[in-house]
Amino acid sequence: MRNNVFSIREYPDFIALPGYNKLKSKNLGEKFALINSFFFDYLKEFHIPVGYIKPAEKNSLKFFNYVQFPFSIKILNIVDSRNSKLTVKKEGELLNLPIFEIYYLGETDYLISESHLIAFDLCTIEEIKIINRLCSKINAVLKSFFERRNLLLAEVTCTFGKRDSKIILVDDFTPKSLKIYSLEPNVQNLIDPYSITTSDRLKKYTDQLINIMSN
Repeated sequence: MRNNVFSIREYPDFIALPGYNKLKSKNLGEKFALINSFFFDYLKEFHIPVGYIKPAEKNSLKFFNYVQFPFSIKILNIVDSRNSKLTVKKEGELLNLPIFEIYYLGETDYLISESHLIAFDLCTIEEIKIINRLCSKINAVLKSFFERRNLLLAEVTCTFGKRDSKIILVDDFTPKSLKIYSLEPNVQNLIDPYSITTSDRLKKYTDQLINIMSN
């Protein structure tokens, strides 16, 4: 067997959100590892290729080694605040078709287009076609999962890599990328995923995701 086929990813007890300092919470890394392993395993049941293999320690997961694409795809099923300013649609309005937004990953994530990806040799035309197909399937599978629990998948961000010649999902399911709302009216006990500004709200939203997994 080849050496260095696997790597271990550790999840820290904090998360960095845009515009805020790092939000810390006890055992957060362990919870992130649990959430990620659950959704990676769930997507594998639908034949979606992922880089995740199995849990390692409490706050870490075992992955195949891969070369990560330097961009992520944000999948939106609702109109967010930025897009509401561009159209007549209201913030929070449901979309008939999802929006795929591409973000170049760096110290600041920049919104770019498929033309940027091709022009700057970030991926090939065929690779972005495969990634878009995977995003559509991931979105459909996760939307169905949450809808069966009277929840709306408002947003999920996917990052991909290549292992040999195969494109795989490699990241990530945390409160930074996974935004969930209740479909039931007047539900008061769910944290708004777009208003996580304190460690306490981060802890509560993370615990909500774990509770959803067990239902």
